[in-house]
Amino acid sequence: MKITDVRVTKYRLGRLDRPHRNSILVSANKGLEFVEVDTDEGLTGVSMGAGRGRAEAFVRQLRDRLLGEDPMDAARVWHHMFTGWRKPIVKGDAIMSIGGVDNALWDLRGKALGMPVYRLLGGFRSRVPAYAAGGYYEEGKGLAELGEEMQSFVAAGYKAVKMKVGGATVKEDVRRVEAVREAIGPDIRLMVDANDAWTVAEAFRFGSAAQEFDLEWFEEPCWPDDQEGMALLRRKLSVPIASGEIEFTRWGFRDLIERGAVDIVQADPHLCGGLTEWMRIAALASAHHLVMAPHGNHYVGAHAVAAVDNGYIVESYAGMSPWQNEFLGGITFDDGDLILSDEPGLGITIDREALERAAEQAG
Repeated sequence: MKITDVRVTKYRLGRLDRPHRNSILVSANKGLEFVEVDTDEGLTGVSMGAGRGRAEAFVRQLRDRLLGEDPMDAARVWHHMFTGWRKPIVKGDAIMSIGGVDNALWDLRGKALGMPVYRLLGGFRSRVPAYAAGGYYEEGKGLAELGEEMQSFVAAGYKAVKMKVGGATVKEDVRRVEAVREAIGPDIRLMVDANDAWTVAEAFRFGSAAQEFDLEWFEEPCWPDDQEGMALLRRKLSVPIASGEIEFTRWGFRDLIERGAVDIVQADPHLCGGLTEWMRIAALASAHHLVMAPHGNHYVGAHAVAAVDNGYIVESYAGMSPWQNEFLGGITFDDGDLILSDEPGLGITIDREALERAAEQAG
């Protein structure tokens, strides 16, 4: 089998009805994009997203490298994508591009062999716990509305939820956490995510005040390169520290782990360099008795967590982005868990006709 094309397909779907923000970014638009890899045997591998910025341009460069390659040679193909640049690449858009192509290649391999990706990667289990990511800042959303939103995830069957912090004062965010805990009750796991907003001192103030609300983890409390600061927080607070969603490759995670900066490793199987690299990071985490809770869409994340014995939980945006359900399918949600099917590859179903109609209507 030989690779004959690598491309990015984008669909712009208009504006969100209710824009929302975390501590640093505003999300106002809807859209989906896919990386697709074609072969001379008629099989196409598909995965979510090429990434923002220059990532699509890097995918075009990767295409030139991969034409004629055998997609079944996973380690060699990844190495070929990673090496040979004029300047070494260790972080950023180029790694994200490799990740998008690598995941599409795993979808392709699964289709070629008639197996789901999670089984090709290890097959530890076919049912994985998931949490609902939400609790963003929105205009007009007060404490009551925040509590109602998070409780709606519980009503939908989630046993774990995550909310944003870091976009308000420390005192206000503590009040927001208290309101959510009261709304969801004592038995639902609650995570908080600051998206790198705070200094170590601010994060310590928040963590010290909020840890009484039985937090499952404190995510990205401070600047991602301040690994010493995260290590200090990890020693001082009783709340586990989660991080790594914008870290890249096994070498970046080696430093994060060896500096004692993290309890829960959040390597994104797209951003970190793809599932090939994610599995190496998971092995590194396992050697340090750490668990994996990948950032990002559950269509790929569920396969990653299901593949390894230290897979912990999967992030799901189903509550925040219900519009995606109009176009995507392939994984079933049941009683707080995601159920992976035996469909070959990643099992993502895409309604292309509906996407094209929606993109045309959005202009």
